[in-house]
Amino acid sequence: MPDVLSPEQRSLNMSRIRGRDTKPELLIRRGLHATGLRFRLHRRGLPGRPDLVFPRHRAIIFVHGCFWHGHQCPMFRLPATRAEFWAGKIGSNSARDRRDREDLAAAGWRVLTVWECSLKGPARWPLADVISCCAAFVRGDQNRIELAGAWSERSGLKSGHQPDR
Repeated sequence: MPDVLSPEQRSLNMSRIRGRDTKPELLIRRGLHATGLRFRLHRRGLPGRPDLVFPRHRAIIFVHGCFWHGHQCPMFRLPATRAEFWAGKIGSNSARDRRDREDLAAAGWRVLTVWECSLKGPARWPLADVISCCAAFVRGDQNRIELAGAWSERSGLKSGHQPDR
């Protein structure tokens, strides 16, 4: 199916998508701040410029959009228009994410990745569960987990930590 927007309109739409201070990120920030956790935002000196950095706990939280980071969930669908371009771009984003997580782990940081599908869509978790899992990670001693939508339980994919339901 051809794109319904002109290349100029599509470019304008894509250029307006933010890379930081997104709605999922703001939800996580507000919730964790309410639990008493304090953090730094988008620290430049660290690989991947993490969304939330907890220096006292040596913990980092990335809040990833399922499309931009290539999460294999129902919310991700490769565009039909310019599929080769998008496959390359999203593949390189995923490879960079993997490299950043490895570099952070080597530097002694614990990394949590919160996927967009855990906060929105039909398989989302209650926000309170997501916040409590994030707070438990920051205060705990787990090295690396991912928080994804509940769909992963049914499909058998690993999502790291699952809340009690």
